[in-house]
Amino acid sequence: MKGLVSAYISPHPPIIVEEIGRGEEKNCINTINGLKEIAKDIEIKKPETIIVITPHGPLFSDAIALSIEEDLYGDFGDFGHSELRYHFKNDLGLVKDIYEMSKKEKIQLALMNKEMYEMYGLEDTVDHGVLVPMHFITQRYQDFKLVHITYGLLSPVELYEFGKIIGKIAKEKGNISIVASGDLSHRLSDRGPYSYSPKGEEFDKKIVSLFENKDLAGIVSFDLDLAKEAGECGLRSFMILSGALSAYEFKSHILSYEGPFGVGYMTAKFEILGESNKDYTDEINDEVDEMIKKKRSNEDNYQRLARESLEYYIKNGKYMKVPAYVDSEMLSLRMPVFVSIKKFGELRGCIGSTSPIKNNLAEEIIYFAVEAGTKDPRFSSVTEEELPFLSYSVDVLMPAQKVKSLSELDPKKYGVIVESGFRKGLLLPNIEGVDTVRDQIRIALNKAGIGEHEKYEISKFEVIRHG
Repeated sequence: MKGLVSAYISPHPPIIVEEIGRGEEKNCINTINGLKEIAKDIEIKKPETIIVITPHGPLFSDAIALSIEEDLYGDFGDFGHSELRYHFKNDLGLVKDIYEMSKKEKIQLALMNKEMYEMYGLEDTVDHGVLVPMHFITQRYQDFKLVHITYGLLSPVELYEFGKIIGKIAKEKGNISIVASGDLSHRLSDRGPYSYSPKGEEFDKKIVSLFENKDLAGIVSFDLDLAKEAGECGLRSFMILSGALSAYEFKSHILSYEGPFGVGYMTAKFEILGESNKDYTDEINDEVDEMIKKKRSNEDNYQRLARESLEYYIKNGKYMKVPAYVDSEMLSLRMPVFVSIKKFGELRGCIGSTSPIKNNLAEEIIYFAVEAGTKDPRFSSVTEEELPFLSYSVDVLMPAQKVKSLSELDPKKYGVIVESGFRKGLLLPNIEGVDTVRDQIRIALNKAGIGEHEKYEISKFEVIRHG
């Protein structure tokens, strides 16, 4: 069969590999059986090329990474088993087609060769997001070439359009299978790598349901704030897969779902029935627009002021005046603020001050919204095209108090300020992934350029968070 012959979703916990799990893999027997079913199906379909989309290769904020070396190598050395080695031949012809069509459609790709890996200080190896499904697949089928793709933190529509490129090339070139590698929520329980959140179960149920119902538009327009709170790694792989599947009629088969270690694992296969000319772009754009409107309607005046300040500055090149809707509290109080900006659930800028520098809170927010969007050294300046997709939060800082013991700290409740001489570092409270006091202090010290063994003072503060 020419075209896309099959497509799959695979999780990638190394613990399900017998040599690594050492008995623990039995807790994931449904996932293992699902992967064995995927391997069996691939053996039947006999694709010439398998494309794997992974979260754990070289990850860029503005580009999708595409491996272009002729030979692709990987092992499980990071998990104590370097003897589990794998070698794949890259399908360079297909890689070239993907690159050329992506360039034509203005989808940014990072072409990863040895020089690129060295430039970014990365290992030139196939990551475990690919190796785990390949471990099971190669036990039954080896007569294929591999294309290794790492999704980028692009917009959902761009990821979907990139998937459409893969689907179109598959129609022309055939005989291809796709594996979208990704775990679901990592916050199903405190046994997982992150602390428990009820958003984890909510995320997983919605993802499983969307694929059961073949709702590709729902996958691409999924609430990225919910995804972020759930601590997932697979959604963007699924967005690319959705773009590829949109070129075909298919049946959806959820093979397994479980979360024995606090992480959601889903296996699925998509039976290709024939070609289709469906395009969900308009529907996706409509759903994204509706989501943006909903978020705007839920803004309070602090968030609204931050958003309007940056939008005005980007469009007019100057600061806006304080608008009429600002209340007396924002006009009378002088307090320090931090403004944080996110794009598709990922940080896009965050700047503020430990002491007020303007006449009132309103002017403070107006100023630091612009700073966060244009002066954060970690990011390029926000462009006008990005403005509709940004979300804002404003933290108003309460007075700081000196800390004598780490027992006085709580990273969920208190932010910290570390100081040594003229060096000062601040970390806001309740930041995702910062679950311990020691992590909080270490990150704050790193921001300040203070060594962990140097003498320093610690202060704590609370915030009133808007957003």
